[in-house]
Amino acid sequence: MNIIKTEIEGVVIIEPRIFEDSRGYFFESFSQRDFDRQVRTACFVQDNESRSSYGVIRGLHFQKPPYAQSKLVRVIEGTVLDVAVDIRKGSPTFGKHVSVELSGENHRQFFIPRGFAHGFSVLSETALFQYKCDNFYSPLSEGALAWDDPDLGIDWRIPPDKILLSEKDRNHSRLKDAGWLFDYETDYYE
Repeated sequence: MNIIKTEIEGVVIIEPRIFEDSRGYFFESFSQRDFDRQVRTACFVQDNESRSSYGVIRGLHFQKPPYAQSKLVRVIEGTVLDVAVDIRKGSPTFGKHVSVELSGENHRQFFIPRGFAHGFSVLSETALFQYKCDNFYSPLSEGALAWDDPDLGIDWRIPPDKILLSEKDRNHSRLKDAGWLFDYETDYYE
């Protein structure tokens, strides 16, 4: 696998080695050994999947400790714009984001460490989205930021009149008003 570093340390794009011939293709979508060696040590404990239609924006979500989560995300079919926002107070990249287009065609994966808010927008007619988490989901540990926070400056690449949101995602705080954020000096991986 090829690891592409981003502008934010720890957030990486992963490109698998794809073997294609007249029958189709094959690739190893995950190897714990290679991931631990090339990205970071992680123990993924939960896999999730969602299907969404064009214009859906999900996010920006995170889990607070002790249920903070790193995520390894990918798209099986369709195309999404995936976004990670650094919400670690004191980080040199606090409030900055990285976005990457993930699709069933490019087979890219995106690793988002603990300490980041995560979201995505669906750019194709539908998208089948899968992700691994290194901690279990806990409803009492949910946190979120406003997807349209102007201070974040995220271009979701969806016209405003086509955006589809859950009721919950319509009402999150802006980063500057958030009541709880991660601390850059704390190691949330222990």
